[in-house]
This record gives sequence, structure tokens and C-alpha cells, in this order.
Amino acid sequence: MVDKHLIEDIKHVSLSMFNKNFFSVYHGSISARVSSSGFIINSKDTILDEVTEESLVKLDCHKRDYRWSMANSDVHIHEHIYETIPNAKYVCYTMPPYATAYSLKHGKVSPQDYFGKQILGEVIVYDPKNIEDWLERAPYEIPQFFQKHDTHLLLIKGFGLISYDRDITEMAKKISILENSCRLLALSANI
Repeated sequence: MVDKHLIEDIKHVSLSMFNKNFFSVYHGSISARVSSSGFIINSKDTILDEVTEESLVKLDCHKRDYRWSMANSDVHIHEHIYETIPNAKYVCYTMPPYATAYSLKHGKVSPQDYFGKQILGEVIVYDPKNIEDWLERAPYEIPQFFQKHDTHLLLIKGFGLISYDRDITEMAKKISILENSCRLLALSANI
């Protein structure tokens, strides 16, 4: 049994991010640590505007069973972040449109707006180089990046945004601020 408050938090944040187009019908994932080796993640069939307890899969990093095949395809990225970063309580993969588009042409995001500058500062854009084998490398390279850099956000060129935090609201706030900063940079380029 998973804490009802935890499920409500995931449901609320997931719906909000879906409505902002950070998730879509076919991509995105959100998870929460429930023990030192356990976490819950949306199943591969979940549409993230309607998260329920039944749409979440509870997994144990030390015990592979049938439930792993029910989990979202990003499950191994989440697993390795939880194993590598002890203070990660929530992990999320989103594809915010302005941030992802910005990542295609830039090596970093240097916010020019107040909240972007104050809360995020500069955000590195990670280039996975060979996209052919990126999904196999991602579960290892993403946690390594987080270990080497003092950030909870990883904007990956053409792929999207991986984030983690101890607080689900803070995680969502940082995703939203980054997206807004990229939107403002894109809009100001045309002025």
C-alpha cells in the first residue's frame, strides 16, 4: 500500500505538467521513492493527466519481477538516479516544448528573466551525441551528470528534461521556470 498523500501529490503535479504540455499522451514519466530501494513510477499505459494508484507500479531495485515490464520505458533512468543520488525523492522526465526546442540550437540556457536568473542560473544542455544508442546509455550517463554538476535539472539536446528533487512542488517549479525562461528567450529573439 502506497501513501495516499504521495499519490495525490503525484496526481496533482502530473496533471498540471500535462496541462502545460510538459507531458504528452505518448511520452513522459514521474516517480517517487518509497523506501531505500523502492519507488513508484507510472506504468507504460498511463496517460499522465489521469494518474491513479492503479496506474502506478511499485518496484524494488533489488528485486526484478513481472512489474518491471509494466513500468514506463524510462524506468531504468529513474532506477539509476535513485541508486546513485540518495537525496532524490522524486524523478521526472518531461519534454517542455520551448526548452527542448532551445536545446537543439544552444549548448546552455542563460536565462534573462528574473526568476530564471535568480532560481536556476545557467543550465547546461547535454549533447548525447550518438542518438542511435542514447536510450541504452541514458540510465548511466544521466546519474553521472548529476553527480558531477550541482544541479537538479538536465536538459538533453532534442530529448527533453530529466529532473529530480526532494520536494515534488520544487521540482515542478524548476521545470516551469526553465520552460518559461526558454519561451521568453525565443520570443525576445524575434523582437
